[in-house]
Amino acid sequence: MVEGTLAGRTALVTGASRGIGAAIALRFAAEGANVALLATTAQPKARIPGTVFSVAGQIEQAGGHVLPVVGDLRRDEDVERAVAETVATFGGLDLVVNNAAAFDTTPTSRITMKRYDLLQAVNARGSFLVSRTALPHLEKSPAAHVLSISPPLTLDPRWTGAHLAYTASKYAVSLMTLGLAAELRDAGIAANSLWPSTAVATEGIRVMLGEEVAGRQARRVEVMSDAALAIVRRDPREYTGRLVTDAEVLGAEGVDLARYSLSDDESQLQPSFFLPEEAGR
Repeated sequence: MVEGTLAGRTALVTGASRGIGAAIALRFAAEGANVALLATTAQPKARIPGTVFSVAGQIEQAGGHVLPVVGDLRRDEDVERAVAETVATFGGLDLVVNNAAAFDTTPTSRITMKRYDLLQAVNARGSFLVSRTALPHLEKSPAAHVLSISPPLTLDPRWTGAHLAYTASKYAVSLMTLGLAAELRDAGIAANSLWPSTAVATEGIRVMLGEEVAGRQARRVEVMSDAALAIVRRDPREYTGRLVTDAEVLGAEGVDLARYSLSDDESQLQPSFFLPEEAGR
């Protein structure tokens, strides 16, 4: 059994077959949490490595407790099954991480309604569905958190005018965070959103932009998993309703962000979507 600051707590992480979701799942497990992984990827994809079972294997090899669940959060029955199996396996549910997301920056004039519906179904509806389904169990937890990977809200035309379908779907998740925080404050359930301040070197970024670009312009994915851990360690009655970046969270913890850099020249870091150019520097 792994001992740590999350020992005895159970987390459900969506989109946990690779990238930020996998990193958060591994970090929580290393701190002693039981971790359920919900993802659609049961078999490796041609260009992007990682499955729900490969991540589960890493957690098991490190001595952690894990439950891999193959499911699609667009399907109510899959989400209900994932939550039910998590509670049946580990006896409860304390932490929900809404990480699974669809990405498409096609402008309004060219995006199809099929792609628009996918963005809304995965990002907005999926995060809401997972959070709503988990609520009866989170209400029983003494330290419940809903953590969503979504951005701070800005009305800067640079972002509201770009890739509107994607922006609207991610902003919906951030609005959900604010709404849940207000609705669940008296129940002691925290709701917060976390967003990377710069590009993060996930498998997807490496495939899309190339190893050299990812290595020069991005931080290691652990910057997000460490920030997520810092958030769920905090008192849910005090720390809720926040839309924060990894730089804000880790800066408050006194962490030097240079430890996550893949390049010696941090001026090359690419700011994340929805943030000003100087974010994270």
